[in-house]
Amino acid sequence: MNFPADLKYSKEHEWVRVEGSTGTIGITDFAQKELGDIVYVDINTIGDTVAKDAVFGTVEAVKTVSDLFMPITGKVLEQNADLNNAPESVNKDPYGSGWMVKVEITNPADLDALMDAEQYKKHVGM
Repeated sequence: MNFPADLKYSKEHEWVRVEGSTGTIGITDFAQKELGDIVYVDINTIGDTVAKDAVFGTVEAVKTVSDLFMPITGKVLEQNADLNNAPESVNKDPYGSGWMVKVEITNPADLDALMDAEQYKKHVGM
């Protein structure tokens, strides 16, 4: 299982990659393995400011639908349009081509409450 050290992680299994004032967000390798084969990603919050811990979309796997929780407060700037035709990218490359949204970080202090890779590994029992 992959736990990139340059990311921040939430207890709800989302990750954030920070580049300046932008955060790229997706679900972790652990989460995609737990969900199984992902068949659909629904994000309808483009342009909205979504509060930390609020739902910003859903991910549908063969056997379940799971909410996506915003790990930091931010304005949703972009969603990964490639997921419309290739939702399986989340399974194949959750930290690369399987990213979900890019947000303008509106409360940088939210990042301080997230876990680093080592803390997240412990959180999931690795």
